[in-house]
Amino acid sequence: MTQNSSRPLAVFDLDNTLADTAHRQRFLERAPRDWQAFFAAAPHDPPLPEGVALALDSARECEVVYLTGRPERCRRDTVAWLAAQGLPEGRVWMRRNDDRRPARSTKLETLRRLARDHEIRVLVDDDELVCQDAERAGFSVVRARWTAESGALKEAQEGEGRT
Repeated sequence: MTQNSSRPLAVFDLDNTLADTAHRQRFLERAPRDWQAFFAAAPHDPPLPEGVALALDSARECEVVYLTGRPERCRRDTVAWLAAQGLPEGRVWMRRNDDRRPARSTKLETLRRLARDHEIRVLVDDDELVCQDAERAGFSVVRARWTAESGALKEAQEGEGRT
């Protein structure tokens, strides 16, 4: 992994920013939610061309890093998916397997930690609450608006701290 702390960071979310999760939303729309099946299907996510293009473009001037609400147990599949899509190599920040805080809490905490040692050029994320909190904290944000919003995923991110 190449890391150059002199380059600013472009921080990218994964689900519904780079990866199209529409095919696995059904696992969150049932009661109880099937989190194991939801994450097991992630390696089959099609890439989102708009997000991939933005990540590749950002890599020209920035070090690209990935900040996801996916649990740590999904790391191997996530790293393999990023490589298979031809996305820039970069550090992947994931939540601990037992961390159930809302995505906006975990992501803002990580952004602040990263900002101690790096300029953060941009955060790209589809979660409006994450984007709002990041902007309030002084970060530049691009809202990933290239997929349809999923009510089940939004509820899970905020209410259950699962992704």
